[in-house]
Amino acid sequence: MIRVVVVDDHQIVRDGLVALLGALDGIEVVGTAADGQDAVHVVGETRPDVVVMDIQMPRLDGIEATRFVTGRHEDVRVVMLTMNEDDDTILAAMRAGASGYLLKGAGAEEVERAIRSAAAGGVVFGASLAARVAEFFARMGAPAPPEEVPFPELSERERQVLDRLAAGRTNDQIAAELYVSNKTVRNAVSSVYAKLHASGRAEAIAKARDAGLGRAPG
Repeated sequence: MIRVVVVDDHQIVRDGLVALLGALDGIEVVGTAADGQDAVHVVGETRPDVVVMDIQMPRLDGIEATRFVTGRHEDVRVVMLTMNEDDDTILAAMRAGASGYLLKGAGAEEVERAIRSAAAGGVVFGASLAARVAEFFARMGAPAPPEEVPFPELSERERQVLDRLAAGRTNDQIAAELYVSNKTVRNAVSSVYAKLHASGRAEAIAKARDAGLGRAPG
């Protein structure tokens, strides 16, 4: 279960996010806040996995609140959800420790994917921002932030198995490569099918290849 705190000074936006996230499997909203100062307190009390954070708020803005949260709680990830899309604001948010940056107006699936990816350790930018951010980091001579983790709902072992499935490996070959039993591989494959809502091996492989998997060595 991914535990989330929603922070936004507009109650309509806040309530909408709570309703959206509350309807998703594996995600639980454990707190809300109407400004950055309250956000710091709520995060300290609830210790969520992910905070969905607005930027322009009274008392303490989202960037400063993010700096407080990530500085005090290394295991808490912050995804910015804002109208601000200028380079300076995006860079300030990343320097404050944000693990994601989405523009308001992002679709429900994009918000869900960002939260799951952030919880899994990935860094996520909205579709309209990803190319700009990569170009910005290139101009600065800095490495681009790590890409979004594919299928964050999967465990690392399940992702390894899926990667090898997409590369054309059999269950026996996967077991040998990962130094695990055939039963472990079968269990992982079944779990992958369930989590990806795949009807079988062919559909799981197609989804994995669409996400860029299937590049297992050898």
